[in-house]
Amino acid sequence: MASDLQEKLNALKIDRGQEPPSSGLGLKIGLGVIVVLLVAMAAWFMLRPRAVLVRTTTVEAATAASAGASSVLNASGYVTARRQATVSSKFTGKVIEVLVEEGMKVEKDQILARLDASQARQALALSEAQLEAARLLIDETDARLHEASIRKARVRDLVAGGVSSKADWDAVEAEVNVLEAQLATQRQRVNTAEREVDIQRQYVDDTVIRAPFAGVAISKNAQPGEIISPMSAGGGFTRTGISTIVDMTSLEIEVDVNEAYIQRVEPGQKVLATLDAYRDWAIPATVITTIPAADRQKATVTVRIAFDTLDPRILPDMGIKVAFLADAVAPADSAAARARRSRGPRGHSGLAGGSIRLRGGPRQQAGASCGYRGCGNRGPRRSCGGIERRRARRARRPGRAGGGRGRRGTQARVRREQTMEALVQVRNVHK
Repeated sequence: MASDLQEKLNALKIDRGQEPPSSGLGLKIGLGVIVVLLVAMAAWFMLRPRAVLVRTTTVEAATAASAGASSVLNASGYVTARRQATVSSKFTGKVIEVLVEEGMKVEKDQILARLDASQARQALALSEAQLEAARLLIDETDARLHEASIRKARVRDLVAGGVSSKADWDAVEAEVNVLEAQLATQRQRVNTAEREVDIQRQYVDDTVIRAPFAGVAISKNAQPGEIISPMSAGGGFTRTGISTIVDMTSLEIEVDVNEAYIQRVEPGQKVLATLDAYRDWAIPATVITTIPAADRQKATVTVRIAFDTLDPRILPDMGIKVAFLADAVAPADSAAARARRSRGPRGHSGLAGGSIRLRGGPRQQAGASCGYRGCGNRGPRRSCGGIERRRARRARRPGRAGGGRGRRGTQARVRREQTMEALVQVRNVHK
């Protein structure tokens, strides 16, 4: 009985001498876990929250006039050229050559185009021939008059000697008078022929179209081979101009002001203009005059405004908005206004009316005041960076949230660093 029990107990013993060979599965699992942890750490490092950069913008006055003046009236209009002309010919003709392109700068009397001048040259040659014939007739009449004068003197002597009669004297005297009259008429015909030659030369010169003033060509309206005419005849097959020239030094602004507010505008008043193409560019200008006529349909009055300084970016027919400024205020007020514009309506940064969210902290309103030490504003501290500084200092104390170990502690530490960076930038804005 005892031996059976002993055998059963021996059967329950574990033989430590024979262990199954290791298959390496545990090592592989361990390496896999390590790789997964490394990948997770790399992904967290790449996707971790970034620090928020708070950018500030300082708004400066565009001009000295705008620094101490406020707008009393706003209007919109267009840039217009005081000197603008569509160059055409004086008569109908065929275009032979066009020497201008869009955007080309031209000088006064520069050749823009040429017309067919063949008929004009033929007419000029005819007039010159007629002038030469008139001059030859003068020479012939002058010779005949000289002969008649000699015969008149001889007849006078014969009449005095009683050889010739009174009738011979009357005949020779009448002949001399007729020749003198013919000579005067022929000289007048020579003058007329000279004027005709000048006219034909002018016709030939008018076939060359020149620029009336210096400027920039903004359009090219005709091509070689087309018919051009100063009048719109022939339908769409006849051009009325070669090119449109604009004097860029004569650019100004024309705006329509409601007649109910025209009393707010006066000559010499300062204006700030803003082109629709360059909305961040404030252009100083001055009122020239108010056109003394109202538009009955629109109930508006046109106001002419001159640019104080011209710029190549200003082009004709551009849309523009203007602000008529009131009289300038005291320099102290101007400095205060600039300071208010530089820090926003009532806040610290130039981001007027916006809000800044600091990661890891509450929303900070840009238009609120704080009263924190070092900040010039007065008021509650809950909306400024002062409360964030105190929270950051408490977070760095032992036992506070974010001071633990592990993943949650690391995230809290990162958020705290980001908050501190944002607070430093807010403090720079305060300075």
